[in-house]
Amino acid sequence: MELADVGARAREVLDRVGTVVVGKRDALELVLAGILAGGHVLIEDFPGLAKTLAARCFAQTLGLDFTRLQFTPDLLPADVTGSFLYNQREGDFVFRPGPVFTQLLLADEINRTPPKTQAALLEAMQERQVSVEGVTHPLRAPFHVLATANPIEYEGTYPLPEAQLDRFLLRVSFGYPSPEEEWTMLGRRMARRREETVLEPVVDAATLGEMQRALEDVAVEDSVGRYMVALVAATREHPQLQVGASPRGSLALLLTARARAVLDGRDYVVPEDVKRVAPAALSHRIGLRPETWLRRVDPVSVIEEICARTPAPLSGQLPAYTGGT
Repeated sequence: MELADVGARAREVLDRVGTVVVGKRDALELVLAGILAGGHVLIEDFPGLAKTLAARCFAQTLGLDFTRLQFTPDLLPADVTGSFLYNQREGDFVFRPGPVFTQLLLADEINRTPPKTQAALLEAMQERQVSVEGVTHPLRAPFHVLATANPIEYEGTYPLPEAQLDRFLLRVSFGYPSPEEEWTMLGRRMARRREETVLEPVVDAATLGEMQRALEDVAVEDSVGRYMVALVAATREHPQLQVGASPRGSLALLLTARARAVLDGRDYVVPEDVKRVAPAALSHRIGLRPETWLRRVDPVSVIEEICARTPAPLSGQLPAYTGGT
């Protein structure tokens, strides 16, 4: 698929989702960029801000099989992955797949369940497979997790372990709507005359796979790639940070910036693409020092500061790697 077609299809998906989720274009673009880049997205915000609705709308418009799993304190790992059950008729154990065997899994309120159950998703998110009782079961492609999380200050939440957070390509926040956007939402609800929303698919799973593969043709000039590395390296030396981003952060910048470029109708990445995705790609991969955490310093603001003070290149050359065009 040509990159121009990928961008056109992606913008059509965003337009259709935007008919239901009002006024969150930037956040929705990040979520779609994460999916196009082949990753998983964590949507962290207060309850009632359309996190679940957005995930369902993306599943409908992308033509993916969709499963919603409500994470609760008593949820067990087998409730996520599935388990072996005894079949009395055949006299043998058979595997019953869990909710993770889908194409788009909504892990709703993922931080309301204990770490043991949260960890049940680790293998699925990284390896696209599930191992139960020594037997490995591959997941269908494409496979994506859209997880929602409440702020950790809320009662009954368990902070996600660093290893779990690192599996998410992006962490996105929707925020409260403006009064005008909220009124538009109410008007559309009255015009719809029903609670549920159904969106027609723009693409299907096979087409989404072609769109994801087409992103490999997006060019990244050497100086832009080094700019990504410089941003990640700066997190390891920042005085307010105890832990900087790992090389997986650099990879997240690369993958998401390419998707961001295609959404803007380009087949090459510019430094502005990197700056736009950096807070979502890096803020959950860093660790604040205890004194800054007590002062409630926002990790996003730290990444934005790093982006502001790191010189951006003036790229006008072709990339040196063999994939460049």
